[in-house]
Amino acid sequence: MTDDTSDVTPIGEDPRISTLDERLKAARQREDERITKPAPDGSDANYRLGNRVLAELVGGMVGGAFIGWVIDQFAGTKPWGLLVMLFVGVGVAFRNIIRISNQRPE
Repeated sequence: MTDDTSDVTPIGEDPRISTLDERLKAARQREDERITKPAPDGSDANYRLGNRVLAELVGGMVGGAFIGWVIDQFAGTKPWGLLVMLFVGVGVAFRNIIRISNQRPE
């Protein structure tokens, strides 16, 4: 039995493992930078603008319908007050959305 260990290198000194270790460290560093990197300002502003437009549209319809329902209850004009004010609310909502879209970006 010969004890020939000259061709075997210890695990810690294998160049493939050290290269793999360097690549893993670089990948972890890139991932940490990606996770901690804040989102660009444009996407957050666009999200807020979209929510504002949605709120204007829903609020105009709900507000107009509610005011029309109140008018119908007091004037006894069912369903015309509700329908007319619902369309007025939609028109006001579209006018506000057009005004929002014409504003200059900050």
